[in-house]
Amino acid sequence: MPDVLIQNARILEDGRLVPAEILIEDGKIKGIAKEFRVSAYDEKIDADNMVVIPAGIDGHVHFRDPGLTYKEDWYTGSCSAAAGGIVTVLEHPNTIPPVVDKVGFSLKLKHAKKKSVVDYGINGGVTDNIDKLKELWRLGISVFGEIFMAESTGALNISKETLGAALSQIGQMDAPACIHAEDEAIRLENEQLLKNDTGIDIHSRVRPNESEEKAVADCLEINKSAAFPARLHFCHTSTPEAVRLITQAQKDSSPLNNAGKVTCEVVPHHLFLSTKDYGKLGTLGKMNPPLRSPADAAYMIQALNSGLINAVASDHAPHMRYEKDAPMLSAPSGVPGVETLMPLVLAGVRKNLFTLERVIQVTSRNPAYIFGLDRLGKGSMAEGHDADLLLFDPKNIVPIKAKNLHTQCDWTPYEGMDGLFPGMTLSRGDVVWDGAQVIAKKGRGQFLPGAGLKTDEDGKIILDDNEDDE
Repeated sequence: MPDVLIQNARILEDGRLVPAEILIEDGKIKGIAKEFRVSAYDEKIDADNMVVIPAGIDGHVHFRDPGLTYKEDWYTGSCSAAAGGIVTVLEHPNTIPPVVDKVGFSLKLKHAKKKSVVDYGINGGVTDNIDKLKELWRLGISVFGEIFMAESTGALNISKETLGAALSQIGQMDAPACIHAEDEAIRLENEQLLKNDTGIDIHSRVRPNESEEKAVADCLEINKSAAFPARLHFCHTSTPEAVRLITQAQKDSSPLNNAGKVTCEVVPHHLFLSTKDYGKLGTLGKMNPPLRSPADAAYMIQALNSGLINAVASDHAPHMRYEKDAPMLSAPSGVPGVETLMPLVLAGVRKNLFTLERVIQVTSRNPAYIFGLDRLGKGSMAEGHDADLLLFDPKNIVPIKAKNLHTQCDWTPYEGMDGLFPGMTLSRGDVVWDGAQVIAKKGRGQFLPGAGLKTDEDGKIILDDNEDDE
């Protein structure tokens, strides 16, 4: 007997919204049809003519847990995700302690298991821990990174020599590597040159377009020269120059295997905000990479539409407002965004900035493929896949208000901007957000192990199986 029958829904089919019903059994989609003639089911959901799409996958969040839980923790961060239509997250490694070894991984997994209401993967950090990378992959991390090429929150940046050694190992394991591409030498030089500059856009000038462009070019060259080129995913790509380099690298990569494959993401603040917003936001608009020019933001929207950019993520990186209340050069970098990602891009559909089909591709299908989550049933609204669903009323556009959000962070850079929030969010068939409140229990989220996880017949993790590592 099906667990859930969703009626009076609309789905996207061949570019049009058509009536549909959705059957869910054991947390997975049993079928999608115009009408089902079933007489028995555990629960019926009346979608009330709402549109149903795959729930979002946010491949880039910082939930600050463990170590910095006054900013956010796994419960508040995952509640914020669910309320925004995100039911799968990949959490990045720069917590306290960082996920750079078994101890850091095990502690973060313990916290997530107790608190998360959405499904999650855990990323592994890359510092001077080259000897720990294989162990992290066997433990089940999703991705290596983000790997910091310049200083940012957590001080995990590494040298080009360490990057080369790491990418070669990561490539040998056929694992993905997420890259934070900013050039440290350019940052340091500009920081010294502009140390007495009090211009409101100083942060964007310390980390200019050239910084991202050079870092992307260097990373691509380093990876190309590696004994085993890794799969590269560039985080929060923010400049036309970087997109062009990545596009060329995608054309040059082999279509026969994953070695050297290149993808990239953009974040909402590089689509919908720009340097012209510094006057309104001040340090609330400080993040790494920084806000770019209005022309750059317009280009990123165009690149996302044309397929040059593969995914959208939030880079949810909360700090409390009182921490941001500091001079621009000393204020911490990062903005909250997991709850506003889907509302912003769905509102963008209403404004004809994107098609709904493209939004589905970049927020669910592509992230699932890039990060190997499709093998776990994520990313598609199709029979046999997890029933991770976002229901929304296309007419229900409302202004984004920090007081209505569920993050522990007490502000949003998108205050007053249009958002199209979910009327309901389902995770594996469970309603986790009913349009008014999060109704999921702490700890219901499932760990989504990466492809490197190895276990024995009893489920015990195997960290050394005597494979040839040469």
